[in-house]
Amino acid sequence: MIALILTAVFIYPIYLVVLNAFKTQDAIYRYPGLPTLSLTWRNFVDVLTRPDGLFWTGLINSVQITVVGTLLSTVLAAMMAHYIVRSTGWFAKMLWVVIPLGVMIPPATTLLPLLRMMRDLGLIGSVFGLIVLYVAGSLPFGVLVFTGFMRTIPKELEEAAAMDGAGPVRTFWSIVFPLLRPAGASVVIFIAVGLWNDFITPLIILGPANGSTITVGMYRQISEHVSNYGAVFAYMVLATIPILVLFIFMQKHFVKGLLGGATKG
Repeated sequence: MIALILTAVFIYPIYLVVLNAFKTQDAIYRYPGLPTLSLTWRNFVDVLTRPDGLFWTGLINSVQITVVGTLLSTVLAAMMAHYIVRSTGWFAKMLWVVIPLGVMIPPATTLLPLLRMMRDLGLIGSVFGLIVLYVAGSLPFGVLVFTGFMRTIPKELEEAAAMDGAGPVRTFWSIVFPLLRPAGASVVIFIAVGLWNDFITPLIILGPANGSTITVGMYRQISEHVSNYGAVFAYMVLATIPILVLFIFMQKHFVKGLLGGATKG
C-alpha cells in the first residue's frame, strides 16, 4: 500500500505536466488535473518558434555538453579504474583512498572554491569550462563503478594478450574496455542524466550572456512567460524527450550493468 502511494506521488506531477502541455490556457485553469477533449499543439509551436530560439539554443548546448562530458568522463574513469585495479604501486592505492571523497563531499561545499579556481583559469563563461568542471565532477562516480566491475575481469585475459605481443594500451582497448560495456552503460546513463538535468552549475558558469542549457532555458521560460503555463509544460515535455530516448535505448545494458557487479566474482 505504501509503495502504491509513493508511486502515485511520483507519477502525479509527470501526469500533470504531460496532460497540461496539450491544453489551452483556459482548460489548464478550469481542469488542471482532468483530461479534456480540446487538445492543442499550440503550446509546443510557441516553444519551438520563439523569436529568440530559447529552446533550440538550450537543446544544442545541452546536447554538446552532455555528449562530450559523458564520453570523456566514461573513458577517463575506465582508464583510471583499470590503473587502480591492476597497479600495485602506492599512487594507485592513494587514488583509491582519495577518489571516493569526490562522491561523499556535497557539491555545494566545493562550488565557491571551484568558481574562484575557474575564474583564475579564465574558464568562466565558456562551454569548454563547464565541460571541464563536469568531467572532473563525474570521474569519482565512474571510477567507483568501473573499479567494482573491473575486479570481476580475470587478469589472465590481459596476461594472455601480453604473451601474444599486445601492449598495455592495445590490451586495454581490445580486451578490457569491451568487457566493461554493461558497467559503461550504467555510468553513461547516470552521468548523462546528471549533466542534462543540472541547473545551478550552468546558470553560474555560463552566466546570462554566454548561452543557455535546456534547464536554464526552462527557468527563463517560466520567469519570462509565467502566465503562459501551457508553454511552460510543453517546454518541460520537450526537455525530457532526449534523455528519455537515451534511457530507453540503453536500458537493457543499464540493468546488466547494475546487476553485473553483484552476480560476478
